[in-house]
Amino acid sequence: MASMTRPILLLTLCLLSACARQSAMQPANVNLSGFPPAFREGYADGCASARGPTTRSESRFKSDRQYASGWRDGLDICKRR
Repeated sequence: MASMTRPILLLTLCLLSACARQSAMQPANVNLSGFPPAFREGYADGCASARGPTTRSESRFKSDRQYASGWRDGLDICKRR
């Protein structure tokens, strides 16, 4: 019985970590599929910043308009939730 518990526990942890990463990249109830990757990455970082410590690539924020726009939108929208 103990030999089956360990693989099941490991599989469960792997599945849960995959779900956690998915939700971090695309917040619930927001469809970002039509936006460029830089905007989506900025949005995810901005949303994460609204929930905790600031997560932002300063160099990208200063040089990449799509990332900066996504970051501001993510921060604003996720602060309201």
